[in-house]
Amino acid sequence: MKSNAQAWGSVAALTALVALAGCGKPAAPKAEPAANAPVVAKVGKTVADRYPLTGEITGVEVARKVLVVRHEEIKGYMPAMTMEFLVSAGDVAAAKVGQRIRADMIPSKDGDFRLEKIWPDDRTATAAIAAGARGLREDTQTRGKNAYREVGETIPDFTLYDQEGRVIAGGHFRGKIVMVNFIFTRCPVATMCPASTLKMIATQKLAKEAGVSKIEFVSITLDPAFDTPGVLKDYATTRGIDTANFSFLTGPEAAIRDLLTQFGVIAEFEGDLLKHTLATLLIDERGKIIHRSDGSAWEPKDFVTKMKK
Repeated sequence: MKSNAQAWGSVAALTALVALAGCGKPAAPKAEPAANAPVVAKVGKTVADRYPLTGEITGVEVARKVLVVRHEEIKGYMPAMTMEFLVSAGDVAAAKVGQRIRADMIPSKDGDFRLEKIWPDDRTATAAIAAGARGLREDTQTRGKNAYREVGETIPDFTLYDQEGRVIAGGHFRGKIVMVNFIFTRCPVATMCPASTLKMIATQKLAKEAGVSKIEFVSITLDPAFDTPGVLKDYATTRGIDTANFSFLTGPEAAIRDLLTQFGVIAEFEGDLLKHTLATLLIDERGKIIHRSDGSAWEPKDFVTKMKK
């Protein structure tokens, strides 16, 4: 993986970087940041008693936002049993009876128990995700200083989870035009991730109106530790996004880091600040990068025009 200096150098080759902007402030920036300029976003961290839990979902109650889980022993806290857990709207929407999960269990003062950071824990899926991460790591290391993929190059192979908790391999999108960007759900800066997501939605609508077929939209998280499948599910649902051909992907931090290196995107935590850049790419049916735009100042119609060529 590139050193920080190499990563900054790769992005600088694409566009000039400007001074960092403080993104934890409530006031919006007065002007659009320069293309792919790194932005610092403050994402507060909550401290609470957390206990690792693994188990199988035996019931899903959407209206109550409750999962019934037959869990294994939580060492130092409780024996194995079946019980109810409060979860988020996104987690309950993505949950399936019979699914194995791992999560953080958080007891409350009221006697309730909540699950957060819910991940699929199916043996086959976990093995596929791990194998994909190892392959991507090897590819990044082999490419070394040439890890960054230029326009005209083929994208790397990868395997991640989507917002439904399904395993999605990069080959899943072959034979289709794919538009890819990088965001995180807690981004507080209107001109960054939120603007990029709105433009992806607008592009999806314009592409449909223009009759562009076999097109997929993909947003990969910059913050995999927080952006679990359920968090991404909630992000898409609250924004009314049509996920028929729009996927939100997450997975192991190492795999995400290698993807960012190969796509020339910076995303680094410094305490509770996330310093990051943005990139949006268009990939053809063979997996080749045919267009790239850095920052969030691009226009949806320009991408749709390139899709039709």
